[in-house]
Amino acid sequence: MKVLISGGSGFIGTALVRDLVAAGHEVLVLSRSVKRSASRLGVQEKVQVLGSLDQIASSDIIDAIVNLAGAPIVGRRWSDARKRLLRASRLETTEALLDLIRRLDKRPEVLVSGSAVGYYGSHNTDMALTEAADDYKPGFSHQLCADWEACALQAEALGVRVCLLRTGIVLGHGGALGKMLPAFRCGLGGPIGSGRQWMSWVGLEDEVAIIRFLLEQRTLRGPFNACAPEAVTNNAFAAALGAALQRPARMRMPAPVLELLLGEASELLVSGQRVYPRRLLDAGYEFRCTSLARALKTAIAR
Repeated sequence: MKVLISGGSGFIGTALVRDLVAAGHEVLVLSRSVKRSASRLGVQEKVQVLGSLDQIASSDIIDAIVNLAGAPIVGRRWSDARKRLLRASRLETTEALLDLIRRLDKRPEVLVSGSAVGYYGSHNTDMALTEAADDYKPGFSHQLCADWEACALQAEALGVRVCLLRTGIVLGHGGALGKMLPAFRCGLGGPIGSGRQWMSWVGLEDEVAIIRFLLEQRTLRGPFNACAPEAVTNNAFAAALGAALQRPARMRMPAPVLELLLGEASELLVSGQRVYPRRLLDAGYEFRCTSLARALKTAIAR
């Protein structure tokens, strides 16, 4: 296949590019910084980094598109300007990909488009949320994901199969875990707030394999929860990370402190969702890693 990836030089995208190339596929990576992305991905015969979709001719053949572009949502206050950036980085890229699909002489077979478990909003219950759940909590994170998904679904009217990737916290070398490690390595890590909020996670190896699975299984379409079957509470996650590092993990971060620092954006840390990957399991996907302890150990070792 020839696969076009937006956000291909990010944490998930880099791993996906390497996996696709190793499997013999050709990859186009859309990036705002061509030199930096080329340097990060390394010089590979089957990888081409593009600064613009205009570099793709209407006669070019693209078999699949993976849309992972989007500014990071965690770690900064959601000012009005930040919210506009978060929306624009997702919606404008997706709209540009739709324009590309419209002008291609032969349209791609599939679009796998990013989303997040934030689609369900912040939940403070133990209810397991499958893709069929409609008890989502309104708020910025839900609306952002819902609008992003709705934009991507417009490709269906163009004859393209669309899969929506509602991803949990991805555990690998970098990403969210990379931001947690310094404090935990110093013995200063611990639960956040009550610690009873649910964390839906997925190993980086599974995240990449799930994308490959959705690209290759031609009967699949619609939303898929990209997270391991066993979500954990924040208390359990902090304890597992401390154990993996052989460090104490009892320095609890009070919720009011995070709310003071991050404002509305603190909901991503003090609340959560217990998400279950029902549709992936029903489709026959077999998770590589269902153990949080193993996922953390693998990520830290790398």
